[in-house]
Amino acid sequence: MADFNKVLTPGDYEKGELNVVIEIPTGSNHKIEWDREHACFMLDRVEPVAFAKPCNYGFIPQTLDEDGDELDVLMITDQPLTTGIWMKAKILGVMKFVDGGEVDDKVICVPADDRNNGDCYNTLEDLPKKTLEQIEFHFNHYKDLKKPGTTTVKGFEDVKSAKKVIADAIKRYEDMHPDVMVKNKVKKVIEEL
Repeated sequence: MADFNKVLTPGDYEKGELNVVIEIPTGSNHKIEWDREHACFMLDRVEPVAFAKPCNYGFIPQTLDEDGDELDVLMITDQPLTTGIWMKAKILGVMKFVDGGEVDDKVICVPADDRNNGDCYNTLEDLPKKTLEQIEFHFNHYKDLKKPGTTTVKGFEDVKSAKKVIADAIKRYEDMHPDVMVKNKVKKVIEEL
């Protein structure tokens, strides 16, 4: 399996487009995580069925959130996506989230090319209200049976705020991997020629 952090960039977040790797399909109660050390997916744990994911869950390559993991993505689609695929995604906003006292924000996205929905989702306001309510409920309570009160959704913010979260996560990754920063800058210059 390819190491996603080596073969993919974060994407052109400034233009609102990301590369996203899917870890967990909508409806799954399996907590599947990308294992950076081994460059493969692992089953971290099995969650209670009552807390199956309300949407696809993944990450942005070459990013690090404040919790030390890749920056998370909540990918809204009509049907579940498969673990291990990567896709181009459109940024809609960010869910500000704290897990066990650590910042663990989630960028909210849809497929960059969604012909089924006519590419009609461009901001969080375009999503059905119930979708965001279900996501908020899930993340406020999914650890309640083991660690009650350890997760808090602080709110939802717009694309501009999401881009700031992404930029900070890219900088954290590049600070730890200066070779990647140079490689990505050279690649961007070549693409612009």
